Amino acid sequence: MIDPPAALTSGPRKPPEIVRPPRLPVPAGLGRLLVLAVVFLCAACGLVYELELVALSSYLVGDSVTQASVVLSVMVFAMGVGSLLAKRLRCRAAVGFGAVEAALALAGGVSAMALYACFAWFGQSRPALVGFSLVIGVLIGAEVPLLMTLIQRIRNQDAGGAVADLFAADYVGALVGGLAFPFLLLPLLGQLTGALVTGGVNAVAGGALVLGLFRRDLSIRARRSLLAANALVLVLLAACTVLAGPFEGAARKAVYGAGPRVAVRTDVQEVVLTGGTGGAGHAGRGAGRSGAPLALYLDGRLRVSARDEFRYHEALVHPAMAGGPHGRVLVLGGGDGLAARELLRYPDVDSVTVVERDGGLVRLARTDPGLARLNRRSLDDPRVRVAIADAFDWLRRDARREVRRDGPYDVVLADLPDPHLTAGTKLYSQEFYGLAARVLAGDGRLAVHAGPPRARPRSFWTVEATLRAAGLRTVPYGTPGRARWGFVLAGRATPHLGLSPAAPPLRSLTPALLRSGHLALARTRLPGLPPSTLVHPRY
Repeated sequence: MIDPPAALTSGPRKPPEIVRPPRLPVPAGLGRLLVLAVVFLCAACGLVYELELVALSSYLVGDSVTQASVVLSVMVFAMGVGSLLAKRLRCRAAVGFGAVEAALALAGGVSAMALYACFAWFGQSRPALVGFSLVIGVLIGAEVPLLMTLIQRIRNQDAGGAVADLFAADYVGALVGGLAFPFLLLPLLGQLTGALVTGGVNAVAGGALVLGLFRRDLSIRARRSLLAANALVLVLLAACTVLAGPFEGAARKAVYGAGPRVAVRTDVQEVVLTGGTGGAGHAGRGAGRSGAPLALYLDGRLRVSARDEFRYHEALVHPAMAGGPHGRVLVLGGGDGLAARELLRYPDVDSVTVVERDGGLVRLARTDPGLARLNRRSLDDPRVRVAIADAFDWLRRDARREVRRDGPYDVVLADLPDPHLTAGTKLYSQEFYGLAARVLAGDGRLAVHAGPPRARPRSFWTVEATLRAAGLRTVPYGTPGRARWGFVLAGRATPHLGLSPAAPPLRSLTPALLRSGHLALARTRLPGLPPSTLVHPRY
């Protein structure tokens, strides 16, 4: 059937829809370019907030894989929620976008400070991490639908072309933000100030677009409200920036108890020393003006306490020095100089090579009065050579040259952080132990710090299984009288667990205590655990 012409149909004709021309203070082409520039800036700021949450939570909590997974998954989910919620704002896209950007600038700018405050004063930052990921994700998700409406408001364009332009600017902005965070913001401003400055940029960009380009679409009341909101956000961010230094000092005091005596940010980590600079006793137990013993924190975690560090270092060093020659020793890690201190107590030690990634920690171990006294200035001993390098990379690239020149090592000590920290997982892998075994003499011994066996038994026994998978025979043991530290002694042949007749006087170890610690651990063995590898980490 052929439809009759419109003129012959009954009923009144519907008048054509009148499209209101945009009321912009600039030409449409320039207005469209300004919108895309703001898309670029907002995308860069959004990615900085995301990376800031990942970096700070990894620093505060550890396990960067888990923290990145939490932030990314929660944010992507929240962005979907934000996109749906933004549908209700499309009828007033300009004022909606202005409000969203003001809220995003405030939430993203103060997120790092809020996370640090939760960690310092409440000891838990995970709820704040999830909360800020949700809020920031919702606000970022609301941006795109509103920007799509605004860019179509300037000039009618097919949806595919508008989406392509919008996402091109968004992705390029994300690239710039992702590169600016590690190479510009962190080195120059740090985590707290970097996030606050990013929030300021976000607020200025969003406010300028709405109050400048689309001001004719706003009522006087809406214009004044947005202007006041953006001014308030900028004032709050500026105040937080001014107070960032005192805030960080107060937070450090809350974390470390007494005020830090030394707090430096090296190329690798934050290094904090608390306690005095004096010393007494066998290991130079620190007791300064405040009477507190020296304590060394790396990235907020206590690594050395002068109260009991001798228990750890004696257990790591002296069992490996028994059962064979120990003239040449390799220490992987140990930048604090404390393992080297114990090694140098043996007069027949000819050379000690310390491979430490953090040159700043090594400088502190040599120059700080308290730490240098605690390690007995071991790193300045002529028998000690320090290589500033990643232990894995050093074993791959430089170790063979060292072995060809001077021979294999009689003893290798892995004085490294706990394996559950993602940054060090590769240093507890089968590949790493294979590289260490290559530089070990036929009757040499490898001693590995494997984490607390009671608190994390699966992690401890995975280290032991990984050493066995690398072709080494193992003997697990722990510190006497307590289960804070666990170790594995390994070699091509099953090593003897004991103390050398030439061992110096020790404060915490005896052969009987070592054997009882070994037997107690053997009863808790978790059989059948697979080894940890680079492509399949198990910690």
